Amino acid sequence: MTDLGTRAARPVLSAGDIRDVAVIGSGPAGLTAAVYLARADLHPLVIAGEPSSTSDQPGGQLMLTTEVENFPGFPEGVLGPDLMERFRVQAERFGAEIVTAKVSRVDLGSQPFGVWTDDPGHAEPDHRVRSVIIATGARALTLGVPGEAKLTGHGVSTCATCDGFFFRDQPIAVVGGGDSALEEATFLSRFASSVVVVHRRRQLRASKIMQGRAFADPKISFVYDAVVTEILGDDKLTGLRLVDIVTGEARELAVGGCFIAIGHAPNTDLFAGQLKMDGAGYIRTLDGSSTSVAGVFACGDVQDHVYRQAITAAGSGCMAALDVDRYLAAQESR
Repeated sequence: MTDLGTRAARPVLSAGDIRDVAVIGSGPAGLTAAVYLARADLHPLVIAGEPSSTSDQPGGQLMLTTEVENFPGFPEGVLGPDLMERFRVQAERFGAEIVTAKVSRVDLGSQPFGVWTDDPGHAEPDHRVRSVIIATGARALTLGVPGEAKLTGHGVSTCATCDGFFFRDQPIAVVGGGDSALEEATFLSRFASSVVVVHRRRQLRASKIMQGRAFADPKISFVYDAVVTEILGDDKLTGLRLVDIVTGEARELAVGGCFIAIGHAPNTDLFAGQLKMDGAGYIRTLDGSSTSVAGVFACGDVQDHVYRQAITAAGSGCMAALDVDRYLAAQESR
């Protein structure tokens, strides 16, 4: 099994020093990278995000998840926030420095790179680093209706693979009309007593093959021309309030689970114009985790719009740390 190499001990860094590496983000990808980097005596700085931020909160999307049953090593399951606390403690055990702050600006135009966590208008960055790992993740797009935030993790979810098992033999709603929505609906039909797909238009946006699979599934039905205006329930979800956008008629749909599948957006605004991205704004990586700028690496959901699982994010965080170690070793040998 490949692990990071061992270097001579490095001095503890103080403010103003040029650091070897900064990790931006503290979800499974960022903290896994921090564990590997810290064990290599690279003294990683992890800029975790701010609790008030919805796009880069410390711990990532797992902080909004209740029970996690598909992360290896936890046969009885683990709460999302508890899992991320374990990640953090492990990274700190090996010497990672984790700061609770929001990155406001980065300069990837020249070495050493500049990272600002204060006023982005300040001339001097708060940190100068030889390499950067971007692990800012992605955020699920939400409806923004009453009850949604309160019941997220208590009947409302954005990941069928993560949470579908908990809704066995219950009626479920999926909101959306694209490939992701129909893929989630088809997956959820394995567990649910029924699945209702709620779409705001008369025509689905999903590919024909995905529509064909959903239409052929006897458990899946459709409500067209409808929007969710409220998510109902006190401690757990009990139903949705729908409004027909053609007639204006309102009604309630009783469900035990609601999966929002209207898309994801990568947290890449900081890096726009500095790194190559795909049409959806995800950072392009090649040769592992390398980006279009030497010394800058990306891992987790910020560059992965396919799998979007905690375990794949953690694995890519390991890859990024290994890539940084090799990059810095190559720079030292010049």
